Amino acid sequence: MSEMTSAEWEALCDGCGKCCLNKLEDEDTQEIAFTRVACRLLDDATCRCSHYEIRHQFVPDCVTLSPGTINEAAYWMPKSCAYRLLAEGKPLYNWHPLITGDPNSVHEAGVSVQGMTVSEWDVSDEDWEDYLIEGDL
Repeated sequence: MSEMTSAEWEALCDGCGKCCLNKLEDEDTQEIAFTRVACRLLDDATCRCSHYEIRHQFVPDCVTLSPGTINEAAYWMPKSCAYRLLAEGKPLYNWHPLITGDPNSVHEAGVSVQGMTVSEWDVSDEDWEDYLIEGDL
């Protein structure tokens, strides 16, 4: 992964939108629970950041994944995330756009958050538990 170009690295993103979901972490177990509450910049229709190139101007703590940071960040990434899979030495899923050649394959496979999110603008932090997603992401 460290030898990838920037374009190759970016192409690993399957466009599921799961990394843009707000998460709750159990302080004792470090277990991550995903919510349907999405970053204010997530476009629910496309599952892409609406201002990706300048996102840090709006969300300063947005994590920038890189080959140097993926091992530290992998634990909170969805289990289907290509960055996490490669960091763990696992293959991409057959629905991944790099495999299918179709950027919509992630949505067609039903593994994106398309149409299921609510904006963090519309839900107070105290109510995030009401939006927990059951099961593994």
